Amino acid sequence: MIRIGRITSSDRASAGVYEDLSGPEIEKALAAFFAGEEIEWRRVLQPDDRPTLEAALCDLVDRERCRLVVTTGGTGPNRRDVTPEATRAVLELELPGFGEIMRTRTFDVAATSILSRATAGIRRACLIVNLPGRPAAVAECLAVIGPAIKKALELLEPEYLEE
Repeated sequence: MIRIGRITSSDRASAGVYEDLSGPEIEKALAAFFAGEEIEWRRVLQPDDRPTLEAALCDLVDRERCRLVVTTGGTGPNRRDVTPEATRAVLELELPGFGEIMRTRTFDVAATSILSRATAGIRRACLIVNLPGRPAAVAECLAVIGPAIKKALELLEPEYLEE
């Protein structure tokens, strides 16, 4: 069994202006990728707010003991886009290659992918990954980084979560 947290960071979706479609897309893509494994989901939908996001990330890792936390939204150049900053604030080790390869590999599909500031890293024995906010971009990026996610989880020591 693997416990996965997903956070949708969106002012409008959290206010009910529109439905969160990116969070469910994370579940769909990861369920296919982790086929055969039982997944226990932890879900958060919140506004674009850095202190709230930092607290949610820490809660999913430190209290909920997630092995993987995937965020969607808040990675662009808008001043309300604070996901990378909140993520970096809670990481023990940044893995910038995740963001680099997502931007590189999706550029031909969407030239605006270079505006993404997404990153990833480790907190305790948990991998945290930022994804863009569009559902199609979520699916595209997870297809690119899926093998690296699995390898990172193999390398991380789950016992560290129990300390």
